[in-house]
Order: sequence, then C-alpha cells, then structure tokens
Amino acid sequence: METWSVNGIELSVLAEGSGPLVVLAHGFPDLALTWRLQVPALVAAGYRVVAPDMRGYGGSARPEPVEAYRSDVVGEDLVGLLDHEGVERAHFVGHDWGASSLWPLGLTHPDRVLSLTGLSVPYTPPSPAPPTEIFRKRLGEDFYMLRFHSDDAIPELERDPARTVALILNGRLDDPGPDVAVDRPTWLPQDVFDEYVAAFRRTGFAAALNYYRNLDPNWRLAEQRGAGVIEAPSLFVTGSRDPVALFMSAENAASSFRALEQVVVEGAGHWVHQQEPDQVNGLLLGHLSRSA
Repeated sequence: METWSVNGIELSVLAEGSGPLVVLAHGFPDLALTWRLQVPALVAAGYRVVAPDMRGYGGSARPEPVEAYRSDVVGEDLVGLLDHEGVERAHFVGHDWGASSLWPLGLTHPDRVLSLTGLSVPYTPPSPAPPTEIFRKRLGEDFYMLRFHSDDAIPELERDPARTVALILNGRLDDPGPDVAVDRPTWLPQDVFDEYVAAFRRTGFAAALNYYRNLDPNWRLAEQRGAGVIEAPSLFVTGSRDPVALFMSAENAASSFRALEQVVVEGAGHWVHQQEPDQVNGLLLGHLSRSA
C-alpha cells in the first residue's frame, strides 16, 4: 500500500497494473483488502487498478467531523485518485458504501466517468422524505442504520472487534447475544479475517459510522441535484441472499440510467464479490470491455 495525498487528506492506496484506470471503492466494515480477488483479474486483463482504504478506514486518514464523510466529499476523494494518476476518466467500481459513494459521480462528474459498477447497494432516486424518517417508520428505532447514529453504538461495536466483524460479514445486523457463538464466514480465509480484525482493533469503528450519520445530508444533496439521468454505462450486481434488498430496492433504478444492466447472483449474500468472485469478475470484465 502507498500513501497518497488526495482531496486534502492522506489515503492508503493499493495501485497495480497498467492500462485504463479502474477505481475500486469498498464499504463497511471493510478495507481495500476486500478486492484481493478482483485486482489480479483486472491487472491480467490490462487495467490499472487503484483501491484505497476509504477515508475513516485502515491506513487512511480519519477526519473527526461527521460532515467529512458526506457523499460529495467522499466523491471528491475518488475523483482525486484520477488527478493523482494524471488521467481524465476512469471506471468506478464500488461495494456497499463504496457503491453509494460512486453512483452520484455519474451526475456530478460525468466527464470523469467511463463506467459505473455498484455491488450490493443500488442507486436510488431521492426518496420523498429523509431516509432516517422512512427507516424509523418502516423498520423501527432498532434498525441498524439508525442505531449507528447513536454514540452508544461505538463501544458496542468495539467491545469485541473480532465478533463484530464476524457478525457483519455473516450478514447478521444484530448481535444475538454473548451466549451465541459467531465464527468468521466460511468464504473468508482465516488470515484475511485476522487482517480485518487487526485493522479495526487499531482504528475502531467511530469514523466508519460517520458514513451512516450522513444518510439525511446525502439525501438533501440528492434532492438539490434532482433526479437526473446517469449517462455512463452502468452495472449493478447483487446476491440473491443479500439482506440489503429487503429495505433498499433496485426496482426503480433503471429509469435513472441511460444504460443499466442488473444481475442477481444466486446463492450469494452481501459480499458477492468475495463469495462468488469468478462470476463477479466475469461480469465486471465484460462490462468494462463494453464501456471502453
């Protein structure tokens, strides 16, 4: 990993290969390490790959202000990677909050985008009310995205980082209690799991939660932009067992794109790119080749 000065902060960045630029943006609770199964395939196919630990994570800066994690600020981090590389346009690929961070670039920075690929979190047009209000009415105060707005969530997550990481990677959004054993998911090697745990033991989870605390500010930004149509060729991939689909539908997304392909990978959960890497890599490489 290298340290790059980007958008006024320092980011820890994995950079490999040569060719058209592909920027990989991870989500919560994750690291650039999440792309370890995609980077070799992309490099072998002739792409230059840049994958940062997003702000708030791993070896990257962790600014304190909540507003430092708004979607427009994080978007400037991603565009700043292009400036650091000295290129005008790139393919952007994101998972979870990484996907949420790159979708708006199709509207705010269309001249910098060759293509967009979102994994697990779809683009959604501005909702009729703030997201926290909708989640509170539909899913209750205990919904994890609302829980993460409370400072009480920080010691809860940090009490046992290994358990926290295992729970979330297993798709468990609520801790079933200390009497229930929680192991790392079978699709994640022990050494990779250990890297995750070591990183979050060092950094904690407070900065990462600030992405969730910008749900309503991000919504206000989207409202100001208006619905718009994303012109860049776009791909959305999700797993058939991804719990995010239960409260964040991709059904209405197509009208927001000039060209959107949507694929459901059967049997995969939220970490579709780690659970079914061959299938996801094939979809991604096909999409990039068509979007050159």
